[in-house]
Amino acid sequence: MKIRTFITATLVALALTVSAQGFKNPVLPGFHADPSVCRAGDDFYLVNSTFQYFPGVPVFHSKDLIHWEQIGNCLTRPSQLDLTGLYKQDNSELGWTNAGVYATTIRENKGRFYMVTTVFPSRRHFYVWTDNPAGEWSEPIVIDFAIGSCDPTLYFEGDKCYFLWKEGDIKICEIDVETGKKIGEIHHLGTGLGGRYPEGPHIYKKDGYYYMLLAEGGTEQGHHVNILRSRNLFGPYEPNRANPILSHFNMEMQNSEIQGLGHADLVQAPDSTWWMICLGYRTSGYLLHVMGRETMLAPVRWDENAWPVVNGNGTLTTDMHCTTLPQVPMPLDPVCEEFNYVKRDVPADSYSSIGLPWGWHSIGNPDYSRYSLTERKGWLRLKPTTTTLDKATSPTFVARRQTEKVFTATTLLDASHIGEGMQTGITAYAAPLNHYDVIVEKRDRKLYAKSNIRIGELAHCDKEVPLNSNKVYLRITSDAAYYYMQVSDDGKRFQTLGKMDFRYVSTEVIGGFTGVMLGVFAQCTSPDNMYADYDWFEYK
Repeated sequence: MKIRTFITATLVALALTVSAQGFKNPVLPGFHADPSVCRAGDDFYLVNSTFQYFPGVPVFHSKDLIHWEQIGNCLTRPSQLDLTGLYKQDNSELGWTNAGVYATTIRENKGRFYMVTTVFPSRRHFYVWTDNPAGEWSEPIVIDFAIGSCDPTLYFEGDKCYFLWKEGDIKICEIDVETGKKIGEIHHLGTGLGGRYPEGPHIYKKDGYYYMLLAEGGTEQGHHVNILRSRNLFGPYEPNRANPILSHFNMEMQNSEIQGLGHADLVQAPDSTWWMICLGYRTSGYLLHVMGRETMLAPVRWDENAWPVVNGNGTLTTDMHCTTLPQVPMPLDPVCEEFNYVKRDVPADSYSSIGLPWGWHSIGNPDYSRYSLTERKGWLRLKPTTTTLDKATSPTFVARRQTEKVFTATTLLDASHIGEGMQTGITAYAAPLNHYDVIVEKRDRKLYAKSNIRIGELAHCDKEVPLNSNKVYLRITSDAAYYYMQVSDDGKRFQTLGKMDFRYVSTEVIGGFTGVMLGVFAQCTSPDNMYADYDWFEYK
């Protein structure tokens, strides 16, 4: 496995940049919610919300708004994002679905980048900044005059910075960008057009108008995007008669795979064209979705003194047929993650110091000492904790996003150092009480592999088999309708230990705002001197 080479877009990127027609949505598949985008020169930068996962807020870079490469994370240190204490061991604190990082926004001003967000349940707004979006970001600057709801943004005009947020209605106030302190009075901008859960407000200035973009309808099927404008930053704002400017909550799109469009951001490209980034989700059947809310893209026509028109009719499709910016491919994630240590010049308390690739996350603030890519070169070593996957705190767990409905995820485990009472394996994880696993454990000095289907209060094992070797291949695969839990002793012939319907890890059934994550874990009643080694993780 170690000598495999995997095709990436790196070689493609060496070719001449060419103009292209069309692209596919989503441009960031899998759980990439609440997208926000900004431009600096010829480069675009995008961030997403991460909720209970750490590190928080991935940072992506693109040249064309279509191809994106993750270059870092905004919140990599516990001092920036403290997720401890958000949950009780019995998962009763608000429910695991309601905590963590909400509704991120990224903005650039005079060469400096700012990311502003809210942490639940404290409803504390803060922002961090950097001069290098691929590096470490600052300590948080807390907005101490506004505690409430979520969805903050920053708007820069000249030398002034304004903080915009939702607290009942939408409010705006000038701040000192160095300190976050309030300057002057708070102005009320209204509640949008009366739809439920107005959220994600952003302001843009064009042709002498201030345009306020916001989503309404809740982040479900009825999600949509409205726009209002005013000659004065503080209003009053008049709505566009053609609202909503983006929606699939209509007869025309009722059978579309893509639903729940909203929480949008606008950006102007170097060629003066306008584009909209938004969230949406791909349904798997019965209008249910398992991959979370994903990042979509659509062209926007925005004539002088006119209202913006999204993709001609306010909808978008999986296959977008339109003129794009000159397309510049970015390196793709490898099909097989080999778990080679990536050395980074970062503080010791940064999650990036573990050396995992971008896009891999833990739950809550993890104990870094439980993860190692250096103790056994080319292997990921997991040291178990007493916290299990069924708890909403921080188990020994690391995972990447599920990005397609049909997939196969496989890993090679060396269980030589698993002790009595320890469990380790591969998981399709949606929530503490909703995950499908292949578990390897030792009992009476014998290794066993079994399926584990966790649905609410039910934990069920379809089948258990003894293992003849310390090295075992574990696999979870999906045909979109079912997840299958499988095991093999040679990596060629896989035995199915169990299967379960996709709906029990869907957002509509379990709630929450995230999607299924695919990864590995380790847990034990008494974890001293035990560990599990993983050689690679392949996702097709």
